[in-house]
Amino acid sequence: MPMSTPQQTDLLDAAACLFHGFSDPTRLAILRHLALGEHRVTDLVAHVGLAQSTVSQHLACLRDCGLVTSRPVGRASLWSLTHPDALESLFAAAEQLLERTGEAVTLCADHGVAGPGARPGHTHAARSAS
Repeated sequence: MPMSTPQQTDLLDAAACLFHGFSDPTRLAILRHLALGEHRVTDLVAHVGLAQSTVSQHLACLRDCGLVTSRPVGRASLWSLTHPDALESLFAAAEQLLERTGEAVTLCADHGVAGPGARPGHTHAARSAS
């Protein structure tokens, strides 16, 4: 197998970080909800049914991955997708792949298991997202 170049390694590392943003069902639910338009954290809390602090941690992870952004509106922030068309294409591709692989994903040894050192609500930075 050919050795990876430093550029290829950097690209793979970046892709792994990006896909980490998609690795949690709550983050996927948040992304899907934001595909409908801008929402406040309180709207997202009501949608996913988790504590505001937990939703804020997930938003921080998604922001750090470059998937969402926020803008202040009064005392609140409105959250939105940074690249809605690209995310919609990615979700469509994921659905096609899941249709083709069927139940195979549930046979994966890591299915439903957090990776080494993973923590619920893990974020890439210690910044608050509320």
